[in-house]
Amino acid sequence: MILNSIRILFRKRTRTLLTLFGIMVGVASVIIINNISQCGSSALSSEIDQLGMGGLSIMQKNQSAPLAQEELEAISGLPCVEYAMPLMFESTDAYIRQEKNAVYLWGIDKSAKDMINLSLIHGRFINSADISSYSKCCLIDRKLAQNCFGSDNVAGRKIIINSGGTGSEYEIVGVVKTGGGILENMMGSYIPVFLYVPYTTLQASLGTGNFSQIAVKVKPGFDSDEAGTSVIRTIERTTGLKGAYMVTNLSRQKENIDSIIDIFTIVLTCVGIVSLFVAGLSIMNVMLASVTERTREIGIKKALGASKKMIITEFLWESLVMTLIGAAAGIVLGTALSLVGAGLIGLTLIPEIGIILTTVLFSLAVGVIFGIYPALKAASLHPVEALRSY
Repeated sequence: MILNSIRILFRKRTRTLLTLFGIMVGVASVIIINNISQCGSSALSSEIDQLGMGGLSIMQKNQSAPLAQEELEAISGLPCVEYAMPLMFESTDAYIRQEKNAVYLWGIDKSAKDMINLSLIHGRFINSADISSYSKCCLIDRKLAQNCFGSDNVAGRKIIINSGGTGSEYEIVGVVKTGGGILENMMGSYIPVFLYVPYTTLQASLGTGNFSQIAVKVKPGFDSDEAGTSVIRTIERTTGLKGAYMVTNLSRQKENIDSIIDIFTIVLTCVGIVSLFVAGLSIMNVMLASVTERTREIGIKKALGASKKMIITEFLWESLVMTLIGAAAGIVLGTALSLVGAGLIGLTLIPEIGIILTTVLFSLAVGVIFGIYPALKAASLHPVEALRSY
């Protein structure tokens, strides 16, 4: 039945190939859209985690509210808190070999490697001695090191960092790989690279004893929203200030981003589905033309005893075979383009079988829906009238 359907379809090769092309484009577009969504969502979540944005961020609502060592110690003592790290930050410039570079300067402590997932490539991390001595040392991002020095093995080199309006010499004690790589590759110089210094050093440069934020990593098994509420209550008890602090649940922000990506995926998938329906109209047009061209053949078959069911089945098989061939080509094309695109921007893509099967089943449904009318029209032909048509 399948081989016979293929033989009949390719009597008119050009018409059939154009219809197959329409189905292929529709299926490929759905596959590509869903692969982009899956790839982008997982990559963005990974980037956010690597930037240290998988937990809670505690900030002041106004500058008069303290956020200092006492509040840090109170938060660290909570049973739901795995790590609590003070954070200072400043958007500034660094002069490396007389070249000015826009950098995002982070003031961190020794637990940063656990909070931000820093990966040490050369040298060492910032330690307790650096924190207590207000050491003018820094960790440099590997990409910045390669761009400015031509190598990432630059531990021991000196750079000038402009902090608090004053330029000072800092020693590079370590080279690290951080998150943001994909974002940097996609947006280039619009995203500054990172430098890391002891938070005490940055406090001294900015002339403050407070922190910009306190980053909190919640212990596994604890709800992040409830942990955030506990942290705020603890700070308010410590300071005696109500409503002066806010907590940002960065894990929830990730979920919000995923929801936005899902919405865009649904919208774009609907566009792909529309293209499949357009391809379905092409299938109907081809099948109706086939009914007209094969009127005498249908009349002969019915005169020889072919039932309506047999005629309907034959035409539906032709519609399904056409749809299946186009869908298979679309899956191959969509998956191939997705893999190539993901490889070009450094992402890992694992095609989801569920999406492929759903697309195939939907395509076959379109083939049946748009093939049923021509099949019924063919089956309803009267044998005598069909034989007289030629």
